[in-house]
Amino acid sequence: MSTAEPAATPPRRGGRWLLFGSLALNLFFIGIAVAMAIRSPPPRWDRNVLVRIERVASTLPTADAAILRDAVEANKDVIEAAQKKYRDARDHIRDTLRQQPFSDEDVRAAMAASRAARQSYDEMLHGMFADVATKMSPEGRQAMADWRSRRRTRK
Repeated sequence: MSTAEPAATPPRRGGRWLLFGSLALNLFFIGIAVAMAIRSPPPRWDRNVLVRIERVASTLPTADAAILRDAVEANKDVIEAAQKKYRDARDHIRDTLRQQPFSDEDVRAAMAASRAARQSYDEMLHGMFADVATKMSPEGRQAMADWRSRRRTRK
């Protein structure tokens, strides 16, 4: 047997790189968490047409926004009634789909009533917007026409 001492192994440097990698990964995840916490949440799409019309009005020139808001205020009861009738018609479709025994004719009738309610709702809103547009400035009509395209580019 030899009394020679075992050769000393050089220190491993892999532990340092592992520590550095772990620190970098932790900082990355902390950065993501902070960014998600401080960013503003995306605006929720509101099904209420009055809220959506107000969003349109907020992008118009002041005088044109006032014209739109006045028209909405004057027709508020009609708008809400048409919106409610359409929502009720959609709820009726769901109810007829759940019925036991199921009736194909009832579902078709409910869908036809929903289409009619939607068309009446659209015609009322379109008529109001057409009346408002005749009173607006060219800039206001342009802003109203560009409203959806501006929303898409902001996302």
